[in-house]
Amino acid sequence: MAPARDRRTGFSRRRQYGVFMGYVLAVAGAVVGLVLLVASMFNPPAFSALRMGVAGATVPVSTGLATVGSSVAGIPDAIGNFFFVQQENVALRADRDRTRALLMRARTIAYDNRRLRSLLAIRDRSPDPVVTARLVSSSASSGRRYALLNAGRWSGVQPGMPVRGPDGLIGRVVETGPNAARVLLLSDGDSIVPVRRTRDGMPAIAAGRGDGMVDIRSVNATNVRFNAGDLFVTTGTGGIYAPGVPVARVSKTGSDSVMARTFADPDTLDFALVERVFMPVPPPRPITQQ
Repeated sequence: MAPARDRRTGFSRRRQYGVFMGYVLAVAGAVVGLVLLVASMFNPPAFSALRMGVAGATVPVSTGLATVGSSVAGIPDAIGNFFFVQQENVALRADRDRTRALLMRARTIAYDNRRLRSLLAIRDRSPDPVVTARLVSSSASSGRRYALLNAGRWSGVQPGMPVRGPDGLIGRVVETGPNAARVLLLSDGDSIVPVRRTRDGMPAIAAGRGDGMVDIRSVNATNVRFNAGDLFVTTGTGGIYAPGVPVARVSKTGSDSVMARTFADPDTLDFALVERVFMPVPPPRPITQQ
């Protein structure tokens, strides 16, 4: 069994030195305190100068300790603020996403409303419209150009009826089902529409190219000059299409036959108006004298 250690200072030189230095420091502190007390009593100006000198020497240390203390004390607040800001950012991002979705929905509704108002205006001007239907699809990437309406025989839609949108003519119905109809678009290669130029009434033909565009060809003259921006509308000749419906705008200056872009783009349309076939009034018969 190990002997118990003796804790008396006489057996350790280091402890003896430590106790001695403690006594020395205590006596020195008492002497310094006594000197300062005497100086403050008998020579206050000198004591004040000494006191301010000591204060000036210890101010930087006190300032540093105060700064470190405030920084350490502010660490919990900084951590709390960090997590609060993170949570707030997550909430703000969620609000932004919800607001963006609502904004996109509102824009879609506003777009549909504008289209429907335009179609309603056309319907009011149309003498006998059949139905307003939705264009559910169109073949914009194939050689043939067709669109599909979600209205058919049950709604009174028949083959041959013209179809138009808010901006202009779309095409004509070629096939019908109970609740669907197939529309031949103006840009299809089998589509031919009699048109006239709005600025001078010159007659022409709008023939589909099969690539989303149409060709405008003169019919009664040669070396006819077409300018970029010339507008063409239906003439009503031959029936089917009522006169004055916008068809196409010339894209590039040329002669006899030029390429034009249709006003109505089926890929961007939501709704279309199906109209009855236009039947031009026959000219009056000449009165024969008997």
